[in-house]
Amino acid sequence: MKRWFHRVVLSRRWATFAVLGLSFLLFGSSSLNLLFVAKANMELIAEHGWQALVEGGAQQLLEVLATAYVSMAAYVVFKACEAKLVRSIIDPPGVHH
Repeated sequence: MKRWFHRVVLSRRWATFAVLGLSFLLFGSSSLNLLFVAKANMELIAEHGWQALVEGGAQQLLEVLATAYVSMAAYVVFKACEAKLVRSIIDPPGVHH
């Protein structure tokens, strides 16, 4: 996967920039949604306890955790693309990494 990402995305500035934008949007939207859903889930569980967990609260909590990992993965992709683009701007011509 790492080689594919380097070959397909990081080797082309336009692709790196496009993936940077998409990962930024995914990270931002999933992070914002994560806050709202996690807060609502915790309030539901705090108010109704075990019954809330049995009737879907536990599944929703697992979905919140999955969303957190998707958001984190999007952030990592964003940072990789950002680093590649910044390096291409600040390195003197002829320097390759």
